[in-house]
Amino acid sequence: DESMITGESVPVRRGQGDRVVAGTVATDSGLRVRVDAVGEGTTLAGIQRLVRAAQSSASRAQRLADRAAGWLFWYAVGVAALTAVAWLAWGTPQTALTRVITVLVIACPHALGLAIPLVVSIATERAARGGVLVTDRLALERMRTVDTVLLDKTGTLTTGEPALAAVRATPGVGEDEVLALAAAVEAPSEHPLARAVVRAAAGRGLTVPDAGAFRSTPGVGVSAVVGGARVAVGGPALLAEHDARPLPADRSDEGRTVLHVLRDGEPIGVLTLADAVRPESRQAVAGLRALGIEVAMITGDAEPVARTVAAELGIDRVLASVRPERKNEEVAALQREGRTVAMVGDGVNDAPALAQADVGIAIGAGTDVAIGSAGVVLASDDPRSVLSVIHLSRAAYRKMTQNLWWAAGYNLAAVPLAAGVLAPVGFVMPMAAGAVLMSLSTVVVAANAQLLRHLDLSPEGSMRALGMAGDR
Repeated sequence: DESMITGESVPVRRGQGDRVVAGTVATDSGLRVRVDAVGEGTTLAGIQRLVRAAQSSASRAQRLADRAAGWLFWYAVGVAALTAVAWLAWGTPQTALTRVITVLVIACPHALGLAIPLVVSIATERAARGGVLVTDRLALERMRTVDTVLLDKTGTLTTGEPALAAVRATPGVGEDEVLALAAAVEAPSEHPLARAVVRAAAGRGLTVPDAGAFRSTPGVGVSAVVGGARVAVGGPALLAEHDARPLPADRSDEGRTVLHVLRDGEPIGVLTLADAVRPESRQAVAGLRALGIEVAMITGDAEPVARTVAAELGIDRVLASVRPERKNEEVAALQREGRTVAMVGDGVNDAPALAQADVGIAIGAGTDVAIGSAGVVLASDDPRSVLSVIHLSRAAYRKMTQNLWWAAGYNLAAVPLAAGVLAPVGFVMPMAAGAVLMSLSTVVVAANAQLLRHLDLSPEGSMRALGMAGDR
């Protein structure tokens, strides 16, 4: 089973001479493997190198508030110097000193210094309450400019586990009977598909009969004696072994796993299994589209499987059969198109792409490697939380912009008054008034940032903010 690295949602068949990756699971039988790579030569080490390369190449632009604070310093020094010269020329040294001190008090960059950090602090706290953990504040700031969201399929849009999608039976045999017989045969097996069949029978409340003489044939299927008949469950190889004809094909089977159920060598039904799509995924895709963001899906799964899931979710752009070392290249290709990309994933194979993207978003239930490569981590596996990140990023940016305009505008207006430009008309700002105005500007910035606390960043709240139903 290469699912850990490739992102496949169903086991991948391997034969003699094929390459395998450490950490994956053999679902049918034991394996004998030859180790041909250790340490830096392993697939996982290669993925780690891709992550480091992508992270080191990411831009870290100088933040606007830092530049503004620098400008304010020279502005304050320049105005203070001009004030000293003017008042020494037209007034007394004591008056000149008072005006210079008032200018420097007014220009104290408390408000400007708090304009961004206070917003970021409150935004990250609100995000955590909504199940969004921000590990890189620059990622939160960039999220508002994202125009393309690339979603991994397995484990992100889907549950990552096979689930029963449909049952078809021959005339005279009920669907529940087919499922119950299949569950009886599959019960002793630990194969992921077998577990899915057993779960489906339990979910329908079916009575599963006892089975005996269980037999498993790797690559073919399993069989057991149920009610005096030999019942077998397996793929196409099982039909070939019994020289049996399959039931008529169903269009819904395309891109899904099909298990045939035979009783005494005769087909009596078909079970169709698929990687179950999360109910929340449909709302997440619809919400992103409502925001004018293009949604694309990337997966290691084969094209038919990927297209089936994409069609169900309404996703037009699909990147299928993508190997781990290619995922970050696909992200880079989107960026070369001029797109700002957010990548959402959960697996080891997603880590390089998460690091390459403008914003990497990891599903919290994913691997440590994926989480360590992302700037934002979703505490839940609900993909609608991506909307919460966008909602928060845009709201935080508005507050940052408002605070910067207030802090900068206040200084531009108040510093000349403190210097005494209105002295010819009889108005000179007292030093105490300058101190009060300086404190007031800080209070305004802090109060404006506190308004972020009213945001509802739960997945349901983000859907309501878009005017869409928040329930599943």
